[in-house]
Amino acid sequence: MTMHLATKLAAAVFATLCAAAPVYAIAADPTGTWQADDGKSRYKITECGSGALCARLIWLRDKDDVNRQYLNQVIVQGTQSSDNKWTGTVKNAGDVYSGTMIMTGSDSLKVNGCQGVFCQTVRLSRV
Repeated sequence: MTMHLATKLAAAVFATLCAAAPVYAIAADPTGTWQADDGKSRYKITECGSGALCARLIWLRDKDDVNRQYLNQVIVQGTQSSDNKWTGTVKNAGDVYSGTMIMTGSDSLKVNGCQGVFCQTVRLSRV
C-alpha cells in the first residue's frame, strides 16, 4: 500500500470512530449564580466538600413566597452521579424531595425534585 493510500485509510477510520463515539455534552461547571426561568428566584451554586454541590437560595422576587424560610440557606445538595448530573435532595415549600440537577448547556441547568410520583422541575439560566 502506498503511503498516500495508507494516510487516507487511517483518516477514514479515525473519522468513522469519531462519528461512532458517544458525544458528551458540555464540561460540567455549574458553580456560579443562576436564576429560575420564571424570574422569581436566584441561587448560588458552590462546591461544598467531597465532590458535592450546594445551591443556596440567595434572592426571591415575591415577599410572600412560600420558600422565604429558605432564603440564604442551602436548598439543593447533591453529588455527581454521571456526566453533568448530580443527585441528592431539594427543599421546597417545607418538604424535602429526592432530586437531580442536570447541566443542559453551558448556561442552562434543570433541577428536578420528586416525592413519590409527584415531581417538579425548575429550569435555571446562568446570571
